[in-house]
Amino acid sequence: MNRDLPLSGITVIDCGQVVAGPTIAMILGDFGAEVIKVENPQGGDQGRYFGRSKDGVPLTWKQLSRNKKTITLSLSKPAGQALFCKLVEKTQADVLIESFRAGTFEKWNLGYERLRALSPGLTMVRVSGFGQTGPYKDRPGFGTLAEAMSGFAHITGQPDGPPTLPAFALGDMVSALYATVGVMLCLYRRDAKKAGRGQSIDVSLLESLYTMLSGHAVVYDQLGMPGRRTGSRTAGSAPRNVYRTKDERWIAIAGSTQALTERLFREMGRPELIEDPRFRTNRDRVANVEALDEIVGAWVAGRTQAECIEQLVNAEVAVAPVADFKQLAEDPHLVARKTLVTIDDPDLGTLRMPDVLPKLSETPGRIRFAGLPMGVHNDEIYRDRLGLTDADIRALQADGTI
Repeated sequence: MNRDLPLSGITVIDCGQVVAGPTIAMILGDFGAEVIKVENPQGGDQGRYFGRSKDGVPLTWKQLSRNKKTITLSLSKPAGQALFCKLVEKTQADVLIESFRAGTFEKWNLGYERLRALSPGLTMVRVSGFGQTGPYKDRPGFGTLAEAMSGFAHITGQPDGPPTLPAFALGDMVSALYATVGVMLCLYRRDAKKAGRGQSIDVSLLESLYTMLSGHAVVYDQLGMPGRRTGSRTAGSAPRNVYRTKDERWIAIAGSTQALTERLFREMGRPELIEDPRFRTNRDRVANVEALDEIVGAWVAGRTQAECIEQLVNAEVAVAPVADFKQLAEDPHLVARKTLVTIDDPDLGTLRMPDVLPKLSETPGRIRFAGLPMGVHNDEIYRDRLGLTDADIRALQADGTI
């Protein structure tokens, strides 16, 4: 049962596409909200086709659309728009998530004011590449573009290499987290502060990721420095890098405080480096990072990854292996914390995926089921919840509305 979860009683209509919008709905569903996933009957959410599949079953989708009821509905058809309005009104939806190009819902006569008139407490989350206003608002927008334009790619990669995009949907995920915070703020104001009304939330993929890099924006504002690629180093502290071990693996070391760095120098058998004028303070170390990395790298290269980890962990130095996903699936710490959860699935038998975050002490979220095929809840929603007859449903299916 979901009634003990913190968002039980909240109804979310997920019209999001691909990653950002669906991730917001996934998080809300993890904590007990009823999520109704709306997909175009002609192909569905394109997120179904992202990433790898097993026997035709999309694997990323299994995680991204967990805990969601799925219905098909064409919002571009007048009959679909009327049915959508009925869905909002009958469920008294609390949250609506859409991630179409700016103005699309208005084109479909599904603007926020119309929908809020049907459900006054409705909060509408609008996720787009560049936001609902501004000169770029009509451009198609995806996380890749935000990752390029936000400054992220410009500062990521080796100094002599090209700008580097992340290998996962970073811009979408960051935007989803900001948007989820926005949803909770709106619900708190509506309910705890008794405002009684929802709000519209404008989330831009570009702005979300740019804001995460705000330190660089302030540095440019004050010092005129536009940023540069530094590999795995950072201008904030040194040593901070990845180092190759004797067995051709990698470790990461962070000397984020003076005490951590001094412990590292002692464990390396080089206590004299503590008083070396090149490395005495963090600013000194950042200024002489090439020489510092050469010394640390030479020490690491003389040991295996396991030897480095054991020795430095015992010395309370901040160190970690550069792990792949096989190692993560078997990591004793993640296993002990049940970071991966095994669930039953009608398509795959069983599968493991990351469990719900954050971990609440009294009302933790849970995964009830993984992502499902398109439209499996059409009967429950259209017949049982909205009162459509079999004849109504057949007619809507015939003209491609559902």
